[in-house]
Amino acid sequence: MSIFSQLLALACLLMFISGILYVLFGQVTVRKLRKNPKTKDALGLEFVSGWDIINVAQTLAFPKSWTNKLEHSPISSMYANAEILRKHTNQFDKILGVTFYWLFMFSGLSGVLLVLLNFLGLFDG
Repeated sequence: MSIFSQLLALACLLMFISGILYVLFGQVTVRKLRKNPKTKDALGLEFVSGWDIINVAQTLAFPKSWTNKLEHSPISSMYANAEILRKHTNQFDKILGVTFYWLFMFSGLSGVLLVLLNFLGLFDG
């Protein structure tokens, strides 16, 4: 098995785990936030069904300085309100959101990068 195959298998495994965490985070945290009248309008713009799960995870995963910049930008309505969400989530929700978001980003970007590097011939032996 080549190094490319091994790395791609690892990226796919991480994608599978992040898919499980996506469903878990949506059912545990975002469902609770959707039912709360104080937070249901603070989840950001939902392009497609489930996009608010990623918005909430991104808000919990980003540092406060980044979310402050996003909230003061012209497209702030697209993003979840960090202050409200941090008030209405517990420590487990925050850890789950951070873990899901960064694993989701890392696995997706590493998969794309591996395919690009393979196309450019880096793994030809």
